[in-house]
Amino acid sequence: MARSRTASTARLPLSRWLQDRAAGVLLHPTCLPGPQGCGVLDQHALRFLDFLQGAGCKYWQVCPLGPTGYGDSPYQCFSAFAGNGYLVDLAALVPAGLLTESELAPLAALPAERVDYGALYRLKPGLLQTAAARFLARRTALPYGDFAAFRRAQAGWLGDYAYFRALKDHCGGAPWWEWPAEARQHARAVRAPLRRRLAPQIAAYEFEQYLFFGQWAEIRAAARARGLEIIGDLPIFVAGDSADAWAQPRLFELHPRTLRPVAVAGVPPDYFSADGQLWGNPLYRWDVHRAEGYAWWIERLRAAFALCDVVRIDHFRGFDAYWRIPWPAANARHGAWTPGPGLDLFRAFHAALPAARIIAEDLGVLTESVARLREDTGLPGMLVLQFAWGGDARNAYLPHHATPNAVVYPGTHDNDTTVGWYQHAPEVERDHVRRYLRVSGADIAWDFIRASYASPARLAVIPLPDLLGLGSAARLNTPARTEGNWQWRVRADALAGLSGQTAAYLRELAALYGR
Repeated sequence: MARSRTASTARLPLSRWLQDRAAGVLLHPTCLPGPQGCGVLDQHALRFLDFLQGAGCKYWQVCPLGPTGYGDSPYQCFSAFAGNGYLVDLAALVPAGLLTESELAPLAALPAERVDYGALYRLKPGLLQTAAARFLARRTALPYGDFAAFRRAQAGWLGDYAYFRALKDHCGGAPWWEWPAEARQHARAVRAPLRRRLAPQIAAYEFEQYLFFGQWAEIRAAARARGLEIIGDLPIFVAGDSADAWAQPRLFELHPRTLRPVAVAGVPPDYFSADGQLWGNPLYRWDVHRAEGYAWWIERLRAAFALCDVVRIDHFRGFDAYWRIPWPAANARHGAWTPGPGLDLFRAFHAALPAARIIAEDLGVLTESVARLREDTGLPGMLVLQFAWGGDARNAYLPHHATPNAVVYPGTHDNDTTVGWYQHAPEVERDHVRRYLRVSGADIAWDFIRASYASPARLAVIPLPDLLGLGSAARLNTPARTEGNWQWRVRADALAGLSGQTAAYLRELAALYGR
């Protein structure tokens, strides 16, 4: 139904950056092949870039690159600014004498087709600490620039993050609100003698970040040399057990005495879960952020654009209104929609970073005010083809409703693969797909890829498992499930095989549909 244009929607949008048709592939770096327990920033990442270039793509989309905690989710990180140490290529440290081949051998023995996070947690941090100790003792030259200069450049967050991680190790991995008072309260912790005692561990975590940022800079430069850009991902919320909440509790809804959340984030019952999704993240004190000119948020966005060319902001609707769940809670059923900062925050973004290219993840239960906020920002929203079927022609995710200022996906990291989705979908949805796309369904992944490329949406992004025609075993994440996610990895031979006929066909589709 058409909506009358109010004074709000009549304003010129803040941004109209998505003007050209293009295509990309969604693949989180942990999914890359290689002998280090999970994908790292090594030659396999470069080969993936070669495939994208050969396929006529412009973008590589990743999930958040931060250090993961409980549940191994990149959307629950120990820091909104730090990088994931699991992604560091340790083999690159062998020629410098910081590690040996024999020390890396246990990593090579880990599974090749899935990430064993438990084993990775037991092995990789110790190797990083060993490499850090040798580096700090020898000051070995590495190709990532000057370590002291890196520490100065990242001083706004690096020291607190490294101290947080060192304290967490010292306290047996417990969440920060369970630490002793001298560590739990940041103002006391920075003055405590414990900080001097933990100096070697703090330096090791700073060195880990130096490696991550140095190696990621090499990957990004390689992408740029191939004419490619990287789409990053910014979760709207931070993890409760994070350096951000520990160091700056005033920014979050935390109890002044216990420092535990008084309410947490989630979404009400939805497509993925009858109980809703209880994310458990602490909520922002938006009044404090507003009073400080959204300084923390601006620095967070600035940090994201230091790593990526385009940034997708997850759960965009939460800036209009977010589901506030009083804590403690058994599920996400009982909560209330609470007003967010709205356009005020995006005006601050635009003033600080006027050239910022942002994608709004506007999926889920949407309202008129959410739609109005996205229109006022001018940001492209998202369409997911798996959500389109089983109803009638008014379903907003059907391809004929796509607008140019949008990004279309067969599915995202939260969806099943297209093959898996089709195998488990009700027959009414499968029948709708076949009749709408005029296909048999025998090659449903490529049916969805072609529909995405043909879409009016200017950007089409395809999950890598769909290019391989894989089933549910290649699903990356199942929302509301706390275990067994983020484990899938592509085989080296499968990745190499994409550079032949698959790349050629994608180039043909790009030419046919102006991408």
